[in-house]
Amino acid sequence: MATTTEMRLVELVSLKQDITNVIEYLGKKGIFQFQTKKKVEDSGKNRKNVKAEKNLSSNAKFSEETPEEKNKRILEKLKEICRSFGIQEIDKDTLDCEKASEENYVEAEKIISLSEGLKERLETSSAEEKRISDSYNEALSFSNLQVSYSELEHLSFLSIRIGKILKENLPGLKEALGDNAVIIPLGEDSSKIMAVSSKKGRFALDTELKNFGFVSMNIPEDFKGIPQDVLESLKTEKQSIHEAYEKLCEERNNFIETHKKQICELLGAFSVSVQIDEVMATLEQTSMVYRITGWIPASECRDFMKELDNLTEGRLAIREYLPLEVPSVLSGEEQVPVKLKQRKFISAFERMIFSYGSPLYGSIDPTPFVAIFFTILFGIMFGDCGQGLVFLIMGILMACKLIKVGTWNKFAPIFIAIGVSSSLMGLATGEFFGTEEILEPFALFVTGLFGTPHYPILKVMPSSDPNSIKVIFGIFGVTIALGFVIISVGLVVNMLNQCIRKKWGSALFGKRGLAGLAFYWYAVVFAIRLAAFHHVPVLFDWIVIGITLFFAAFGEPFERLLDGERPVIEEGIGGTVIGGFVELIEVVSNYLSGTISFVRVGAFALAHAVLGFIIEMMSKKCGPVGGLFVLIVGNSIVVVLEGMIVAIQVIRLQYYEFFSKFFNETGREFKPFKFCYK
Repeated sequence: MATTTEMRLVELVSLKQDITNVIEYLGKKGIFQFQTKKKVEDSGKNRKNVKAEKNLSSNAKFSEETPEEKNKRILEKLKEICRSFGIQEIDKDTLDCEKASEENYVEAEKIISLSEGLKERLETSSAEEKRISDSYNEALSFSNLQVSYSELEHLSFLSIRIGKILKENLPGLKEALGDNAVIIPLGEDSSKIMAVSSKKGRFALDTELKNFGFVSMNIPEDFKGIPQDVLESLKTEKQSIHEAYEKLCEERNNFIETHKKQICELLGAFSVSVQIDEVMATLEQTSMVYRITGWIPASECRDFMKELDNLTEGRLAIREYLPLEVPSVLSGEEQVPVKLKQRKFISAFERMIFSYGSPLYGSIDPTPFVAIFFTILFGIMFGDCGQGLVFLIMGILMACKLIKVGTWNKFAPIFIAIGVSSSLMGLATGEFFGTEEILEPFALFVTGLFGTPHYPILKVMPSSDPNSIKVIFGIFGVTIALGFVIISVGLVVNMLNQCIRKKWGSALFGKRGLAGLAFYWYAVVFAIRLAAFHHVPVLFDWIVIGITLFFAAFGEPFERLLDGERPVIEEGIGGTVIGGFVELIEVVSNYLSGTISFVRVGAFALAHAVLGFIIEMMSKKCGPVGGLFVLIVGNSIVVVLEGMIVAIQVIRLQYYEFFSKFFNETGREFKPFKFCYK
C-alpha cells in the first residue's frame, strides 16, 4: 500500500536582481508551497526601512507611484475596461503567461488612454442624447396648445402653472381644486399638466399643487412661437445627436474587436506581476538578498534545483532538508503538507478524501480504496446498462474535452468508472433504460453456458417466484459482506498508519486497533456459525470475545503505556472505568450499526429496479409515441435525480464507515503556489 508523497523543505537565497524571475518560475512550475511562518513583523519592518532608505536616497516624493502601485493600477484599469466595454476576462484559473515587460507597460498605458477618451466621449454623447430627448418629450407636451407660451405668460387675469405630477395624484388634485382652477393635461400620458386659476386664487393653487407633489417645469426664455415649430427643431437636433452617438458605439465595437485579445494578454501579464509583488512583500529580505522557504515533492527536487540554477546562472543558494530536520516540524508547530500519489485514473477521487480531511504526512494513501469502493457501491445501487452507458459516454466525452462542464471535466474518470460498474450490474439484472426485453438474448446466452438458460442472470425485481425472496436476501447478504470488507480495510489502514508513526499502543488497543479488529472479525464469524451452521457457543468463544472486547473498550491506559504518554491513567480509576463501559457500548453499537447500514445498498438496488419497472409499465400504457416520451423523460429524471442521491449515499457510507476508522487526526493538504486569475 502506497503512502503519501515524500516531501522536502527547500531554502532559496536569491539576489535582488533575480528574485522576480525566481518567483515567476515558482508560480509557473506550481510545485512549491511556501512555508507557513508565525511572525513576519520583523521582516516587515525591515522591508519598510529598506523602502524608506531607498526613497530618502533618491529624494523621492511621497506622491510618486511605486512599481507595485503601478502594476495594481494598470491591472484595475484593464479590468475596468473589460467591465465598461463588455469584454470577457480570462476564463481560466491557472495562468501560464510571462510577467509584464516594458513593452507591456507602453501598450497598457496606450490602451488605457484610448479607452478612457472613448468612454468619456460615449458618456458625454449619451448624456447629451438624453438631455435633448427629455427636452423633446417635454416640448411634445405643449403640442395641444394652440397659442405660444409667450402670449399665455402675459395674461393679466390668469395664473398659469406648467409642470409634472404623478398620474395617480391627478384625480385628487382636480377634486381638491374643484372650480377654483382648471387642469389641462399636456401630452398623451397626462403626467404633465397646465393648471390655470385667477390671479386672486394663485396662492391656493400653489398650495394644493405642492400638496400633490407637483414639480414646476422651467420654460426656456427663447421658447416662443407655435409649439410645432419648436418640435421640428428639437426632433432634428435629436436625430443628429443620435447619429453621432451611433458612430461612437460603432467606434467602441471596433475598439473591442481590435484590442480584445491584447487586453486579455495584458490582464494575464499584469496579474502575474501583481502576484509576484504580493509574494515579495511577504519574504524575508535585506537590501541585497531575499530568502524563500517552502515544501516540494522529493521526486521534483533534482529538476527543480537544476532549472533554478540555470535560470539564475548559478547565483542562487539552495539547501534541502528532510522533514525530520525541520525544527518547527519536530516541535509540532508545523505539519508537513500532504500530497497524494498522482495516478491517471484514481486521482479524480482525491477530492472525496480532502473534502473529509487531509491524511497525515507519511500515512497510507486511501485513494485506491476509495476509488474501488465508490465504483462498486454505485454500480450495485444504480444497476442499469443503458443508464450506465450514459455516464460512460459522458465521462469519455469529458475526458476528451469534447464537452466542457465547468470544473467537472477533471472528474471524467469517475463518470467512466460508475458508467462501467452500472452497465455491468445492468447486464446482470437485465435492465436497459428500465426495459427487460432488450438484454434477454444476452442473458440466455450467458446462462446457457453454465446450465439451463434463464432470464435475467440475476433477478432483482420481486415476483411471485419463491426463489426471488432468496435472491433479495442474497443481495442484502452480499452488501453486508461488502460493508464488512470496507470496515475491515479501514481498521487495517488505521493500524498500519499507527505503526508507521510508531504509536504501537494505538495500533494494538482501542476500538480502531488490533483489539477492535479482532473483536469485529470474531463476532462476525461467530454470528455466521450460529446462523448458518447452527453451532453451539462454547467457552472458548466467550473468552475470545470477552478479551478482545475488553482491550477494545478499556484499551486507553494500555495505549498510553506503550506510546510513552504519562500519566497512564489520565482521568483516575473511576473515570477510566466509567469511560470504558461507555466505550464498550459504543464499540458494540458502532460495529453493529455500521455493518447493518450497508443494507441500504441492497435497498437502493431494489428501489432502482422498481423505478425501472414503473417506467416500463407506464410507457406500455401510453402507446408508441407517448411510451417513447415516458421512457425518455422517466430515464432522464432517474439518471439526474437518483444518480445524485446514490452518489450522496455512497459518499456518506465512505465518510462514516470507512474514513472514520482511520481519520483520527487530519493533516495539511499540499497547496502549491501557482499564478491564478481571480
